[in-house]
Amino acid sequence: MSFWDEELAGLMREARVPGAACAVIRNGRVDTLAGFGVRSVRGEEPVDAHTVFEAASLSKPVFALLVLQLVERGALGLDMPLSDHLPGYIAADPRAASITIGHVLSHSSGLPNWRTPDYPLRTHFDPGTRFSYSGEGYHYLQKAIEAATGEDLDALARRLVFGPLGMERSSYVWQPQFRTNRAYPHDEFGTPALGNKPAEANAAWSLQTCVADYARFLLAVLLGAGHTRPWLAPRVAVRHHGSQALGTSDENVATGVAWGLGWGLETDSGTFFHWGDNGAFKAFTVGFPQERAALVVLTNGASGLSVMPQIVARLAPGERASLRWLDYARHDAPVRRLLRVALAQGAEAAWAEIAAAALKRDDLIWIARGLNVLGRAKDSAWLRARADPA
Repeated sequence: MSFWDEELAGLMREARVPGAACAVIRNGRVDTLAGFGVRSVRGEEPVDAHTVFEAASLSKPVFALLVLQLVERGALGLDMPLSDHLPGYIAADPRAASITIGHVLSHSSGLPNWRTPDYPLRTHFDPGTRFSYSGEGYHYLQKAIEAATGEDLDALARRLVFGPLGMERSSYVWQPQFRTNRAYPHDEFGTPALGNKPAEANAAWSLQTCVADYARFLLAVLLGAGHTRPWLAPRVAVRHHGSQALGTSDENVATGVAWGLGWGLETDSGTFFHWGDNGAFKAFTVGFPQERAALVVLTNGASGLSVMPQIVARLAPGERASLRWLDYARHDAPVRRLLRVALAQGAEAAWAEIAAAALKRDDLIWIARGLNVLGRAKDSAWLRARADPA
């Protein structure tokens, strides 16, 4: 039986994910490069191993390898404060001067994921004291490294990572040659959505790549690139549900997850992982150093992570601490299953089953929105009236 068989393809169709590509590494060699579905529901062009997707936060481990190579060459140090090369980037925050490269790569900088009015760009706890996922931290480190080296991120990536590893269809900025075989974005109902063609590189999210290229990167990780032992060693434990914890909290739970230098780690199994979420593009990668095995899956649908437990189980059966911690809604969650029932039977005929599930109002509105997006306006209006009775 092939890794990507009709059962997995059926799950993707059920989750309304138009296309996906995966690479599987076993025993230190690429075992599978496969595509499923289409690049866009508006056409019939199939996804293959060279289809370029938005990798979203799978950008971060690639950037980490770039940084570690600069550290290995003596150009940088893990304990180097970023303010040494980029003073004043975070204004009126004396604590920010202590943020180091190691803090950023392990998401312990104290910075928010992305700045908002509620969480402005400043440290929200002492750097190095705990974990809170931060895209802002990676962007800050990118700017500091560009200032220190005089090279922009994409040029550094081509010189230190893409070129040496033969990643010919990878870039932190959009390249016109990607157009002939690119994946287009789709929402959680499988309909066309807005995507990105980044003109400026962002270490946290802008990587454009294909699974054939990302497999080369994963092989480098498994075979020792970037001082495998240090960058896959736990530096900070994740002791809370969810990826961010900026405010004070008494939460102190055993998640089974820690963070190294650019990678999430499943501490009980010695596994490294990362996920990607750019909205309409979802991705996941996981690696097993002792077995020299790994998997990467790129999808062009906002529901792509809903079937990831079943896909990952093909390589490594059993529950994964990483996916449990991320806690994305599964494709067989009640709200998703009941949308399928309403599409098949009509909202009124499905109402008894929907009502019995005692869904929250937001879930009912989500089903109604799905019905509307998928051309069932009358059913959508009928269900909205039940969600918001006069």
